[in-house]
Amino acid sequence: MDTREHHALGDIVLRVENVHKTYGENHVLRGVSLIMRRGETKVIIGPSGTGKSTLLRCINQLTTPDEGKVWLGDCEMTSPKEDINCARARIGFVFQSFNLFTHLTALSNVRIAPMKVSKMPKAEATQLAMMELERVGLADKADAYPAELSGGQQQRVSIARALAMSPQLILFDEPTSALDPELIGEVLTVMIDLARDGMTMLAVTHEMGFARVVADEIIFMEGGSILEQGPPDELVRNPKHVRTGEFLNKITELYGE
Repeated sequence: MDTREHHALGDIVLRVENVHKTYGENHVLRGVSLIMRRGETKVIIGPSGTGKSTLLRCINQLTTPDEGKVWLGDCEMTSPKEDINCARARIGFVFQSFNLFTHLTALSNVRIAPMKVSKMPKAEATQLAMMELERVGLADKADAYPAELSGGQQQRVSIARALAMSPQLILFDEPTSALDPELIGEVLTVMIDLARDGMTMLAVTHEMGFARVVADEIIFMEGGSILEQGPPDELVRNPKHVRTGEFLNKITELYGE
């Protein structure tokens, strides 16, 4: 985080309060709470099956929590009175599988949501989409179809698509896990630039190098709960819980970070 261009953190963008989710007898989330302010980047780490992806899906209401509340600004995402599609449009979501429309070009993949959801005129949406493709370094691939792009390029198109909706928050669910090692860096570079530009981001990732450069906080989850959270250097160098240290050591062995 030392190399980050610091910015003043603003109002609370996201508030998660006591979220629970159960599938059958599997209690996936056990009372998770967190707060994010405008301009923050937080990284969630933890072993597989501990509820990290489910938490992101509960925030975006792709999965409905059994208990607890989620606010985006002053909008309660978990309220049945809320227009969830309108509220969800204010949250970008970048999945590990790119989820691009295979029959559409990169340009069309990026401009479709502003046109369909925000009712933006095609010419304006096209200009916006080109600007976002430029932002992720893919303006020259505007007319390419997903099958003509590398995994890293497809993921960058996914990020451009999220940015085109001018989100208050972007959720990243292991955005580099499906990529070949040599393609990971190009996606992380885009994410680092977004963090330095002040985008509010919550990312599930095991890319500890990225976390240490840009994260304001690392959150360690296990067994559906937040076991420990804190500034990257503090949590990595001096974890308070044995399990946090064990997990970080395993990540170092696997990824060499």
